[in-house]
Amino acid sequence: MSKMQRSIRFVLREGESYIPLIQLLKAAGVVDLGSEAQEVVTAGLVMRNGEVELRKRAKIAAGETVTFQGMDIIVQCAE
Repeated sequence: MSKMQRSIRFVLREGESYIPLIQLLKAAGVVDLGSEAQEVVTAGLVMRNGEVELRKRAKIAAGETVTFQGMDIIVQCAE
């Protein structure tokens, strides 16, 4: 039996067009520390739009999905 995919909706702050990947992981609550976020990205455990993302400061924009440990973080613009 596989784990059920879960998702988090993350809304960018008004006026922001992106969030750096390691900040997103921490802000979404999937890691506790910035150092942990850096480690999981460097280890190749984070996917961006279905592909491994190794850049810790990759600019994640609205419309993109980041996946880590079965959790999809769906990034959206502020309304």
